[in-house]
Amino acid sequence: MKKRWNLLPYDPTVAEHLQDVLNINPVFCQLLAQRGISSFEAARQFFRPSLEDLHDPFLMQDMDVAINRLATAIQQEEKILLYGDYDVDGTTSVALMFSFLKKYHQHLDYYIPDRYQEGYGISFEGIDYAKQNGMTLIIAMDCGIKAVEKVKYAKEKGIDFIICDHHLPDAELPPAIAVLDPKRKDCNYPYKELSGCGIAFKLAQAFVEQHSLETEQLGELLDLVVISIACDIVPMLGENRTLAFWGLEKLNQTKRAGLQSLIAVSERQVPLNVNDIVFGLGPRINAAGRLSDARQAVRLLLSKDKNTAEQNARVLQQRNQQRKEFDQQMVQEAKMILDANTALPLQKSIVLYQPHWHKGVVGIAAARVVENYHRPTIILTESNGLAVGSARSVKGFDIHQAIKKCSDVLINFGGHAHAAGLTLKVEQVDLFREKFEKIVQSTINEEHLVPEIMIAAPLELDSITPSFWNILRQFAPFGPANRNPVFATKNVADTGFSRLLKGNHLKLKIKKEGSPVFNGIGFGLGDFFPKIQNQKFHIAYTINENNWNGKTDLQLNVKDVFTL
Repeated sequence: MKKRWNLLPYDPTVAEHLQDVLNINPVFCQLLAQRGISSFEAARQFFRPSLEDLHDPFLMQDMDVAINRLATAIQQEEKILLYGDYDVDGTTSVALMFSFLKKYHQHLDYYIPDRYQEGYGISFEGIDYAKQNGMTLIIAMDCGIKAVEKVKYAKEKGIDFIICDHHLPDAELPPAIAVLDPKRKDCNYPYKELSGCGIAFKLAQAFVEQHSLETEQLGELLDLVVISIACDIVPMLGENRTLAFWGLEKLNQTKRAGLQSLIAVSERQVPLNVNDIVFGLGPRINAAGRLSDARQAVRLLLSKDKNTAEQNARVLQQRNQQRKEFDQQMVQEAKMILDANTALPLQKSIVLYQPHWHKGVVGIAAARVVENYHRPTIILTESNGLAVGSARSVKGFDIHQAIKKCSDVLINFGGHAHAAGLTLKVEQVDLFREKFEKIVQSTINEEHLVPEIMIAAPLELDSITPSFWNILRQFAPFGPANRNPVFATKNVADTGFSRLLKGNHLKLKIKKEGSPVFNGIGFGLGDFFPKIQNQKFHIAYTINENNWNGKTDLQLNVKDVFTL
């Protein structure tokens, strides 16, 4: 699929100022400017993140109230229920708070709602569970910011709520004892992009500070925080970057038997990076809630002994394998349907419905279809007699707004610009498909239907030296708002030793006059092999370290090829 290359914008005057104060390669000053870094001090915090730079947790609205209520619950030996969402952010939040509070309070339990029976967020069933078991305080994490009626219901039953959420609130906040959410309009906390687990960490940090406890124990929680940051797709800048940087260090020497076993079944090697979390650990944690019971993930994260941890990790490994099989089957079936659709080239959207598809993986399947066809995509299946599903968008198109314009044929929907969920009657699917396509046709910009590669900077191959790499790798950990920089080099040539690999991948040996030869790998770029023979071409790529047979060298991970 043809891609468009665009240069990431930046302020040249900021880059020039950074060049003056940092005295480093101008390319790195350009990268820093693209990340909103404009001063020596901001660059210091970026390259040398320190836990001392973390913000005061009591700057968060309601934090003092939350800490006082928690202290009262501990002093009076109240039963506390830790309530989390069924995804990675929610389960790591529960595991973090449970392992932290267990040192000071024994009357703890946790609850994760059933994805299919209860749905997302706080449920009446969860509150009833708390009441039946004598809980008088619920700490909700990664959910709850819109649970106005549920929190009222809990109050009627004598149960207080502390909410730790990072999603956008509505105009009316739940009547909880404390609502910790940096996105509250009346919250002056200086960093707005924490994960749900990150906010749970801030609650723990505030508790430690309030009671003058050992601060070292906070570091023990960071292995869970970095997993949530990596998997919840929050910006990898500011406080998140600091937490992730030190969280990776803690994760790579974690003492948690559950995480050790999870790393082992994921077949990942330490030192782990963000990609290892996103593609290795995260899917296995998520698989529990997608296919069965998300409490399996919490049990793994809280496992104390090696045997129990290994057993729990094997369960998640099996769930993840099932998830992959469902995913592959759905994507394969979707491809068959789409390839047989002669009208597809004229359509700007994709809406597919198959009643036998698994509800737990429709979101993953929608994302895969977007990767392959680059159109706003909705994948629907049947659940309890209704059509339910997930939507995924292309960059630049607000799929939530498009779905909202079809609300007259929907039972409910929710989400944001890039992803959404929806429910409708099965007999309305065809009408919805037609309406949605008309809306997309009339509102989408044509260029949004062409995949985009954002180029961080043009670069000559002879600039890629060990000293260049030593600075570049300090931009990690990578994630949203701090992506692994994609460079572009023009007029390179094949040495004659490039070859096709199994799976339509391209193994490259690239040269340019006056530069050393570089190895490169282009996943899924095998179709370019005949086009690069005996002619110059342009490449877009990231740089990574390749370790093979005890030898380490720099390799180009080629994202796209432009033939002349």
